[in-house]
Amino acid sequence: MEDIIEKAEQFVSNLFETRLSTVNFYHNINHTRRVVEDISQLAEWEGCSEEETKILKLAAWFHDTGFVEVDKGHEEVSVKFAQEFLHSNQVSKDVIDLVTDLILVSIKDLKPKTNLQKLIKDADCSHVASESYFEISNLLRKENALKLDTSFTDLEWLEGNKEFFEWHKFYSDSAKLKWQPLKALNLRELNAKIDKIKAKQASKKSSNKFGRGVETMFRVTLKNHIELSAIADTKANILLSVNAIIISVALSNLVPKLDNLSNAFLVWPTLILMLFSVTSVVLSVLSTRPNISNVNVTKEMIMNKQTNILFFGNFHKMGLKDFEWGIDYLMENQDVLYNSLTKDLYYLGLVLERKYRLLRITYTVFMFGIIISALAFIISYYNFMKPLKDLV
Repeated sequence: MEDIIEKAEQFVSNLFETRLSTVNFYHNINHTRRVVEDISQLAEWEGCSEEETKILKLAAWFHDTGFVEVDKGHEEVSVKFAQEFLHSNQVSKDVIDLVTDLILVSIKDLKPKTNLQKLIKDADCSHVASESYFEISNLLRKENALKLDTSFTDLEWLEGNKEFFEWHKFYSDSAKLKWQPLKALNLRELNAKIDKIKAKQASKKSSNKFGRGVETMFRVTLKNHIELSAIADTKANILLSVNAIIISVALSNLVPKLDNLSNAFLVWPTLILMLFSVTSVVLSVLSTRPNISNVNVTKEMIMNKQTNILFFGNFHKMGLKDFEWGIDYLMENQDVLYNSLTKDLYYLGLVLERKYRLLRITYTVFMFGIIISALAFIISYYNFMKPLKDLV
């Protein structure tokens, strides 16, 4: 009998490999192997005899072979494959009848009567208690979408899964004891996913009350502020470049000549020019120097609208998991999201005010520095040349 199990495995594997549609992402050899493993586990827990276990395994191997020909009513085709295989291997009629009954009981609306029927029924739906339930469910979703030529939204699929959970029940005592708690955990996670999607949809619906005008206001205003910030940085860079050139020229051409007495009149004008140029450079640097917060942002601060994690200067000390939680929280709570955008706009405005204030001071210093330096050169040159004219 053990030899017939190995032959059945080989037969079904070859059948699926050669004839099963490539769109059977769920009803394939992987599902069949999983059912065989689970039926073996249930048989052990239930204390089934060796003969009963082998019969259960045979039924598990053949229960979905009908999918190579049809989807609806595949159980009858599966019975045909099983009977032909068992007859060809000279299996007794009693065993063939048992295997037939076990395959047919896998029809969705049929309720099992015998203990073996309960076990095959439970094993066929054991994935509801699997740790990989959602991955397995997605395979069935993909298969149904292609075969039915339709698509399911995440919410539609999850709610369909929930209906199946509520309809489904385990029949054997072992499955109730071992798998029911795991099924309950999957149902809880399923409900959580459904609630999360519904909350997001409700948030999107509530967002409509703000209208496109509010979103456009934030988008345009933030864009204008960013452009103004870029203009301020460009102006600061221009001042930095101009004053760096002035300082370089002064250091390379004027300063070396100051040790000559004939050029003594250049000392004060050069010092004045250098002083104003250095001051302009310092102010330009201050206007572009970034300021990063050292506050450790917490979840409570986010929920209480006390911070804005849309700005990197605030979230740079947060861990990745906390930051991901914060972004999810913003997406799920529109009032907090708009509050963060408002804070972002406000503090960007404060930064711009500081930049333009320092730039105004810098331009003023630079302007007066050029004027005073030019006047100093003129006055010094005049005072230097006047004694020479008197001597002449």
